Amino acid sequence: MKKISDIFRTFDEILPLVEDKKVVFTNGCFDIIHEGHIRLFEFAKSLGDCLVVGINSDSSVRALKGNSRPINSESSRAYTVASIRFIDYCFIFNELNPISLIERLKPLIHVKGGDYKIEELPETEVVRHYGGKVVIFPFYRDFSTTNILKKIKSL
Repeated sequence: MKKISDIFRTFDEILPLVEDKKVVFTNGCFDIIHEGHIRLFEFAKSLGDCLVVGINSDSSVRALKGNSRPINSESSRAYTVASIRFIDYCFIFNELNPISLIERLKPLIHVKGGDYKIEELPETEVVRHYGGKVVIFPFYRDFSTTNILKKIKSL
């Protein structure tokens, strides 16, 4: 069984480990892991040999979601994501979008959650340019971190 340190690595460490594999990539904040995330990871893993997950850094989460986020630190989020059995590798990144990482990783499939539309994703053009595919995984029963936080605040 792999240790967390085998799964959570730097992006540059992951690149040679996934050569010649059918790589599936997804990315996000993964601030409060919930069933929707787990189902997305399970689905994404089923599409290829190797699932690589990019986790937004604390600074990029703040830029994307506002100063009240993230709830959990990047190291805590990375440890949690790395412990999920469907994930082969994960890393933290600082960029607001993963375009430069996708250009280097060249995943066969890039998976995003149901809050996105393929034609609106800035990554779509890059993925299609090298012959990859973008797949949207629909929301599962309205699970979202935003909805969880709203529910907590209403208590």
